[in-house]
Amino acid sequence: MVSPIDIQKALKGMDYPATKDQILDHAKGSDKEVLDALEGIEDREYEGPSGVSSAVFD
Repeated sequence: MVSPIDIQKALKGMDYPATKDQILDHAKGSDKEVLDALEGIEDREYEGPSGVSSAVFD
């Protein structure tokens, strides 16, 4: 199971605002579980890592 910490680690160094595609591209080297979780987020622009985490876990 993916944790919020896993998501934050995958997004470390990410520049915001960022689109879903930019986030997925940045997280490419992460675990498959993390990538699968990020695949499920809404296709929009995110202002920061907390917004991405909210999209994954809400």
